[in-house]
Amino acid sequence: MRAQTVLWCMLGSLLVGCTNLGPTTVPRDRFDYNAAISDSWKEQTLLNIVKIRYADMPLFVDVASIVSGYTVESTVNLGGTLSSESAVQGDFLALGASGKYVDRPTITYAPITGQKFNQNFLTPIPPRAILFLLQSGWSAELILPLTVDAINGLRSRVTGGANAYPGDPGYYRAVSLLRKLQRSGAVGMQIVRGKADTETTVLFFYRKNLPSDIAEAIRELDGLLGLRPGAENVTVTYGLLPKGDAEIAMLSRSMLQIMILLATQVEVPAEHVEEGRTIPALDQGGAARADWTKLIDIRNGPEKPATAFTAVRYRDHWFWIDDRDFASKRTFAFVMILFSLTETGGKEALPLVTIPAG
Repeated sequence: MRAQTVLWCMLGSLLVGCTNLGPTTVPRDRFDYNAAISDSWKEQTLLNIVKIRYADMPLFVDVASIVSGYTVESTVNLGGTLSSESAVQGDFLALGASGKYVDRPTITYAPITGQKFNQNFLTPIPPRAILFLLQSGWSAELILPLTVDAINGLRSRVTGGANAYPGDPGYYRAVSLLRKLQRSGAVGMQIVRGKADTETTVLFFYRKNLPSDIAEAIRELDGLLGLRPGAENVTVTYGLLPKGDAEIAMLSRSMLQIMILLATQVEVPAEHVEEGRTIPALDQGGAARADWTKLIDIRNGPEKPATAFTAVRYRDHWFWIDDRDFASKRTFAFVMILFSLTETGGKEALPLVTIPAG
């Protein structure tokens, strides 16, 4: 009986030592880190937009790497003495156990500065990237007013800086017509990248027997943009004005310009304006389409609301996007996607990391 007891104790210690911790951490860690990084990325973006509203320096910090290491140690000590029936001390059994669990994540942060900042934030978004977004189904009424300053000389509204401009009605009419063609499904396009990075060729395909309203929309759009009627091969370039009647010139914005545009629409406390901490919000007077020029609604208050999609605290006030404001959430999500499109990344090889787990 005593031998069986000793045997079972030894078997138990072996089982403890064979426990594998690694696979059980994957579901938890992947989703927990995913949620944490996503939330912090949204908060960082909102904070930088608010900081620009106050003429403060924006700064982005990337999570360069996450290494999560786990250590599990267990020790079982078993000792004893079996004595004869005539021994004075009798039988003796000593059993001891100890364990240690260590979770030691290593997170590396990298500020975006220098050349990488210039490439990611100061370089205009390539027109071909905007066209790919249109082709993938993103609404022209969302993409173009946010990313394009001008199309063939027709300019959108600029709400901040020395170049403030109310916007050309023809610009917003062209955007509306493009969205109508998107919805109809009657017009398709194929994007062909040119030899030069600044040029992209767009091939338009028209369905036969177009409805009269769609055919009229195409004619009106050609007239607004100065395109040759029925042109099916159009070159798209970066610039303010086209060189001919088969070219679309897009003056696209950089990520910093987009953030400045959104920053001008942040609501700020009245006392901050009175104290000279920031300037008043620019109204929508004279805008061709106020519902388009108001791209995002960022609110403020002394307390963090329970219905915030994302919120940050700055200068003793909370700034947030309401979770029930789908239009603002969509704009904000699209800005996050643009950050991914403009991310250049590094060319250096990443090191091979071996993580002990268990």
